[in-house]
Amino acid sequence: MTDLRLRDDAVHWREVDGEVIALETRGSTYLAANAAGTVLWRALAEGTTREGLADELVRAYGIDRARAAADAEIFVAALVEQGLLAE
Repeated sequence: MTDLRLRDDAVHWREVDGEVIALETRGSTYLAANAAGTVLWRALAEGTTREGLADELVRAYGIDRARAAADAEIFVAALVEQGLLAE
């Protein structure tokens, strides 16, 4: 079940050299994501779940599932705070 997706009307973004650069449209705030954030960003652009985000980090970096889930939740919380996710 998909419950997280980037709000298309809230952000314009591109991937450059393996990292995401984005512009939040309401306040014209510049955002950037490192390589791990880019993995999560891509999944959110397609639509995913919190579990799916953790799976992506485990797959990409071979980290512990609990750590991946915690890292993904921090990333999601930051995007929610900015109003960039449709839940």
